[in-house]
Amino acid sequence: MNIFENFRLLKSDMEVKGWIIEAFSFNYKNVDYVVLVKLYQDHEVKVNPYALLKVEFLKAHDIDDNLIVEANARELFANARKLREYFGIEWTENLGSILRQFNEHFAQFIPDKVDLSKSNLFKKAMNKSLSESDSEDPNKIYCYGVRRNSDNGTRSIFNDNKSRLLKPKLYEKFKDDNTVSFCYSPKSDREKSDAEIIRNFTNK
Repeated sequence: MNIFENFRLLKSDMEVKGWIIEAFSFNYKNVDYVVLVKLYQDHEVKVNPYALLKVEFLKAHDIDDNLIVEANARELFANARKLREYFGIEWTENLGSILRQFNEHFAQFIPDKVDLSKSNLFKKAMNKSLSESDSEDPNKIYCYGVRRNSDNGTRSIFNDNKSRLLKPKLYEKFKDDNTVSFCYSPKSDREKSDAEIIRNFTNK
């Protein structure tokens, strides 16, 4: 069996459930990491044609300190030097063996399906990634409304997943109407309750 077979299973589960991003925790050499698994979008070009998905490692104490690699069920497509430097792996004569041990250790943490219960740290890391992919300010986390897209345009998959994360109950009300998008602000005083948002939308 491939060492990262769970990546294949996780990708399938994400596709079935409509998620383009998933997060899980990883610990190596007493350092905690958040790992983001991201599906390729149609416009994205793979560096390695055999890549299945993108994997982003973020240090839990500083999610801006990251390493992005491509991966499939067999391997991480990563420069050995970059891996060593990011994870603090000392250079040794048997480096290949050390990196195999790293892969075996990492593989134990990879889930085979989406976990809907997310910690605040996971939500923050996932929202940051989704916002950047949607050319949005990652600080826009306060929902103040929903709007009908012009010309019956559909909401982006990034706005969809962000709203599932940050406003799950409100999302449930509009999940089946993908011509509706969720509006966010970086200012907490603009945030409105679900009831207010729904009332404002129906009164338009």
